[in-house]
Amino acid sequence: MFPDWNVGTRMKNEVTVQEENIFALVKRRPPYFLGAILAACILIMFCTPLPDQLILFPTTQRIDAHGAARQTIPFQNGELEIWTARSRLARQRNHVDAYVLRFYGNADRAERWVALDADAFGERAVEIWGMNYPGFGGSSGPARLKRMSPAALAAFDALKSKAGNPPIYVFGASIGSAVAMNVAANREVRGLILHNPPPLRQIILRNYGWWNLWLLAGPVALQIPRELDSVANAKRIHAPAIFLLAENDEIVPPKFQRLVVDSFAGEKQVVTLPGAYHNSPIQGPVVADIHRAYDRLFSR
Repeated sequence: MFPDWNVGTRMKNEVTVQEENIFALVKRRPPYFLGAILAACILIMFCTPLPDQLILFPTTQRIDAHGAARQTIPFQNGELEIWTARSRLARQRNHVDAYVLRFYGNADRAERWVALDADAFGERAVEIWGMNYPGFGGSSGPARLKRMSPAALAAFDALKSKAGNPPIYVFGASIGSAVAMNVAANREVRGLILHNPPPLRQIILRNYGWWNLWLLAGPVALQIPRELDSVANAKRIHAPAIFLLAENDEIVPPKFQRLVVDSFAGEKQVVTLPGAYHNSPIQGPVVADIHRAYDRLFSR
């Protein structure tokens, strides 16, 4: 989900030792040298899709949908691909008690998981709608960060027009949590489920800025759309939420997850996933804890 800037780790000691010399060289440079650096930063900020290229990893190859149904809705002179599936109980009853609008992580696809997710809700009659971001799967490109939130709102509005009165929940994983929170901040949802939510700007600046002296991380962070500011959106949301937090997340470290959790204005349940990394499957005794959290969320 994030650029592979860990190559800077092996340079850290060297940078620390040579820091004074580096800045001494900069001071001796003529003024036009600093102007060139500033111009390059401005070029990166406003004239290139660098953040999209560093952060997003779209795929379009065919994937087994495991029986999920495909539909499309119009979006920005193209179309948005949505995959749907009902839980076992919803299929048996031919009735849906609640809808879940699902936003997946970076480099992932809705059709891979929608049918499996539907049955993971246990004895609940739910229908899952999983959206592929623009440029992912069959959704029209290009893949851009700034297009993710408008696409999510379009998907919500399409779902709402079909659902009618049954409640709608949003479920986001990783970068999908940022998308889900923007929906919840701008539309009426019954609740949220947020798995490893990233505060994108803070991670980029604090985790990846030091080794490039923020000359790369700064412009990239500034180009993150405000709609994907999870900390700001968290303060605007008053619907209840479940936070599923990987204990050993190496991509969204726990201290960054907590920035989002602590900013969240609504009622919240936090379920820690013991020993889990960012992409670890959810399994073991914690599954029972999650279903108890679901019981409280869906009974509201």
